[in-house]
Amino acid sequence: MQQDQRAEELVRRYADPILRLSYAYLKNTHDAQDVCQTVFVKLLTEPRDFESPEHEKAYVLRMAANACKDLLRSPWRKRVCGLDTVLEVPAPEAEEGSVLAAVNQLPPRYRAVIYLHYYEGYQAAEIGEILGVPLGTVHTRLARGRAKLRTLLGGTEYERQSV
Repeated sequence: MQQDQRAEELVRRYADPILRLSYAYLKNTHDAQDVCQTVFVKLLTEPRDFESPEHEKAYVLRMAANACKDLLRSPWRKRVCGLDTVLEVPAPEAEEGSVLAAVNQLPPRYRAVIYLHYYEGYQAAEIGEILGVPLGTVHTRLARGRAKLRTLLGGTEYERQSV
């Protein structure tokens, strides 16, 4: 497969999941696009063979998660003002009161596992591999993320009536 065809195939297959995961981490469309571009450059310049398409997807999402973590840790990010301070047009926000808006309010560690589990359909063990954390940590973050979501969304109807 030629380089151009490989690039088109990778973009068609992985652009949306990478952008969504990156946005879940960074909450900034431009940074998410930068991470997406970085991941594609690495994939094209450092080709690998994978056992299956699922293994390739997990590897790509792990690369994206690591790139997001690197960006969040970078000293450059701490010295630069956000785009919202220069009155750029903000990224589209989720509707007020929606589950996605509540997920976006979670801290990054909970947001990532909730996103991968519910939006991408990964099991806890796969999430652990993608994020590089132990299985127990994934279960803990899922439980705590759900509890925080429950609080943000006001609990269930039964819980509100019994209080």
